[in-house]
Amino acid sequence: MTKSLIGHSKDLGDNFIIRRVLPALEKRSVGPFVFFDHFGPVPVVTGEELVVRAHPHIGLATITFLYDGVITHRDSLEVEMDIRPNETNWMVAGNGIVHSERSKFDPKYEVLEGIQTWIALPKEKESMDPSFQHLSESEIPVWKENGVTLRLLGGKFLGLESKAVVHFPLFYADIEVNRDGNTVSWQLSLEEEAGLYVSRGAIESNGESYTVGSMILFEKGSKVTFTAKQNSRLMLLGGEPLKEKRHLYWNFVATSQELIDVAKERWAKDEFPKVPKETDRIPLPNSN
Repeated sequence: MTKSLIGHSKDLGDNFIIRRVLPALEKRSVGPFVFFDHFGPVPVVTGEELVVRAHPHIGLATITFLYDGVITHRDSLEVEMDIRPNETNWMVAGNGIVHSERSKFDPKYEVLEGIQTWIALPKEKESMDPSFQHLSESEIPVWKENGVTLRLLGGKFLGLESKAVVHFPLFYADIEVNRDGNTVSWQLSLEEEAGLYVSRGAIESNGESYTVGSMILFEKGSKVTFTAKQNSRLMLLGGEPLKEKRHLYWNFVATSQELIDVAKERWAKDEFPKVPKETDRIPLPNSN
């Protein structure tokens, strides 16, 4: 039987519910990916469906990808950027960055929906300087064949190479399946471990059925296979497994507990850099 994970619901506040798939008890990471959230779809009525106040990160890169809606990103590098469907924001936290995320009303979109993942930086780069990179839809390489459209969001895959600056060998792709009345099947051999997440629709893989919220796990050297009998949207991610254990606390990822403890103290003492236009921030969990 194929191994898989089922996302669990989590309230980020104000009844904004997300599906969290990674980390899980059964699987802490897939390649360098240590965190996977599927947010929405939620109706956009006020434009304030998602309000994530200023908060810090260390030791990771966050990748945001939207299916629908608009989110405004602000960070302590003085970057302010709107992200829209089929675009990505790559934010490298390194030794410390602070950012906020707020949904925005746009009459073109009735709902807000997307994916955010975290990638653990390699040990030798986890204290690098922070950075931010936005890739528009036209900058994302596309591969199409037999009803499958693949957008390469990061890494190298199927002869494509993303412009995203990554610090760990990986592949990360959005897969859109449009059947046009036909059953679509796909099979690919991989040298690294991988996960295939169902964001929309449903697929079958190795005799099992998977619906929204499921991530199928493929071991290193196995074949990624699926059959779609309805239009579907999938996320494929993976790479070489992490060499060192990662400590995760709140928004911090590190190879040592000491780095986590230092970051906790910095945030508690308000020593991280500030985000322009943001006057409120999320306090350290369980702090007074």
